[in-house]
Formats: sequence, structure tokens, C-alpha cells
Amino acid sequence: MTNDIPPYEWPEERWRATVDKVRAGRSLKPAKWKGGARCAVALSFDSDHETNELRDGGKSIGRMSWGQFGNRQGIPRIERVLDKHDIKASFFVPAVSARLYPDEQRRLVSNGHEIGIHGWIHELNSVLEYQVERDLMFRSADTLEKVTGVRPVGLRTPSWDFSPNTLRIERELGLLYDSSLMADDDPYEIVEEGEPTGIVELPVEWIRDDAVYFNMNRFAALRPYTAPEAVFDIFRREFEGAYEEGGLFLLTMHPHVITYRSRLWILEQLIELMKAKGNVWFATHAEIAAYVKEDAGL
Repeated sequence: MTNDIPPYEWPEERWRATVDKVRAGRSLKPAKWKGGARCAVALSFDSDHETNELRDGGKSIGRMSWGQFGNRQGIPRIERVLDKHDIKASFFVPAVSARLYPDEQRRLVSNGHEIGIHGWIHELNSVLEYQVERDLMFRSADTLEKVTGVRPVGLRTPSWDFSPNTLRIERELGLLYDSSLMADDDPYEIVEEGEPTGIVELPVEWIRDDAVYFNMNRFAALRPYTAPEAVFDIFRREFEGAYEEGGLFLLTMHPHVITYRSRLWILEQLIELMKAKGNVWFATHAEIAAYVKEDAGL
């Protein structure tokens, strides 16, 4: 079977094999969340910092300074909000970011937050051969453990770019969960070629990501197009839907995106709204994955 056959001529076994490589298995949404909570809230921050520029071999001083903002202002502002509300969150950190700012990672872990794998230099997994992707992921896990003293149990692939080999590598790493896929709103077990893996998926979605509304590239047609008030309304409605269904509300944010003075209020007011709603469990991704896995008897 050659790779140059157009998809409309693929035999059924080929398109089925492509679809069945990685699939959503059984739902892991519990009847009740920890402590009898109606809704679980997982706040996450992808600490890309300078790797947004470095991953493509870029040398733009301006774009790297934008990444440095994530460390100088972004993370401290996020910490102040989380500390104020006594909430623990998950930070997905490229290994290069961790090596650039080891004290940032150590401080976050010492304050009860989670550090998860986010690639080596925010590379795209789908362009890598298996052995290269594997080496980078294992090196990333080892680096985060060396920096923080805690072995990471979860992975969010850079740019949510999931290769045909990524799940295999996650299984080899012995990870508890992934947070890169989009087959549901609520947790589910990942299935590989029809085989349940025991790995929990905590699904992401671009609609629950700050970057799609606020990113800017002066050399491309990429411009912020959504007012902060509109972004808040989208996130609020996503939370209220999760609350109504008794599900998971998982939000992805970036220290170099959400923390500007005209935007940080989105995070704080969301937290205030969720707390006012009541019966909400704020937890790290690792805590949520462990809870649903135990609840399901996996």
C-alpha cells in the first residue's frame, strides 16, 4: 500500500486503522466529584516562555522578550490570584523553560502546584520520528524531575500536536494522564488500536484556550480579535454548562497571554463566579485524573 493514494481511494481497512489508532474509550466522568462536589475545575497554564520563538529556530529578540514577560510578570500575577483564592493549578512546562527558570518551577511545586510535561522546546510531535519524540519526552520528564524533585505524571503535548507515536511514548513513560485531545468535555480512558490503556484523558479545546482570542504576530494576519469581555463570557458559559451537567471545566491559559492588566481580571472574576456558585472542586490535573481513575476502578 503506497502513501500516494488519495484518501478517497483508501480501502476501508486503511481509513479504519487511521481512525482507530487513538480513540476515546469509556467515559470516566464520576457520579460525584471529590467531597460530593457537583463540578470539577482544572485551571492550567502553559509556561511556554521563550520556546514559542526558539522551537522554530527563531532569533527574534522581541518575541523572546514577550516570552520573558511570562516569567517576569505573568507567573507572579497568576500566583497572586491563586494564592488569594487558595487554589492549586497545573503548569505545563517545556524542559527548556524549566532550565531557563528553575526557581519558578521549584516555587510553584513548593506551593502545591503541579508541573506537567510540555515537550522539550515546544516542538511539534507530528513532524518527529518515533525515536526522536521518545528521546525528547523522556529527557523532558527527567529534566522536570531534576529541577523540581517531583516526577511528572501528566503530559500536554506542545500545541496539542499528537503524533501516531505519542500515546505509545506516554505508556512507556508510565503516565497517569494526557491533556492534549478533544473527544469529549469530560475525562475518558484513551484506547489505542482497540485496547484500553488505563491512561486518563483530561480533554482540552481551543474554545477554552486564551491564546486563540488574544495571540498576535505582526508578520502574519494574526491579530487579537476578541474583546476581554467576550472571552470572559465564553469561559463563563463553558463553566456554567459543565456545572449544569456535573462535569469538568478545564481551562488552558498562558502566562504571556492572560496576565496583561486588561485581561487578568478574566481569571479572577471567573474564580469568584465559580466560588459563588458553590459545590465546586478546584484541583490539579493530577488530582482529577487520580480521582476519576480510582472512581472507575482502573
